[in-house]
Amino acid sequence: MNDTNLNGYAATVLRVALGVMALAHGLLKVIVFTPAGTVGFFESLGLPAILAYATIGIEVVGGLALIAGVYTRYVALAMVPILLGSIVFSHWQAGWLFSNQGGGWEYPAFWAVALIVQAMLGDGAFAIMGRREAQLAQHERAVAQ
Repeated sequence: MNDTNLNGYAATVLRVALGVMALAHGLLKVIVFTPAGTVGFFESLGLPAILAYATIGIEVVGGLALIAGVYTRYVALAMVPILLGSIVFSHWQAGWLFSNQGGGWEYPAFWAVALIVQAMLGDGAFAIMGRREAQLAQHERAVAQ
């Protein structure tokens, strides 16, 4: 066995972990903080309410899409601005360490980097859309011959 045999599985582990994290953060905003509370927090940062709803939607729907392996590259890239926004508008002033009061920016920065890596890796194994892309690639190879 060589390392390339495990690449698809490694991408899957990362994809599912990122999906679970995104889904958990989105559901936290829905169930614990409530959408109204999330809107209030975003507004306290000077952000429009619509961004709170967009963030919740992207985290919940994007988390489910990552777990299932649907449009992985696009979903991962769509989540990066949310993390960068959390750094700029919420976590930067707390410093580097996420254990600092107010949560520093190390965690969202690492999460953003992991999402970029996921976008570069693609779906991995066991992805719903991965099967479709493999079928399309096989069809394109057959047509090219």
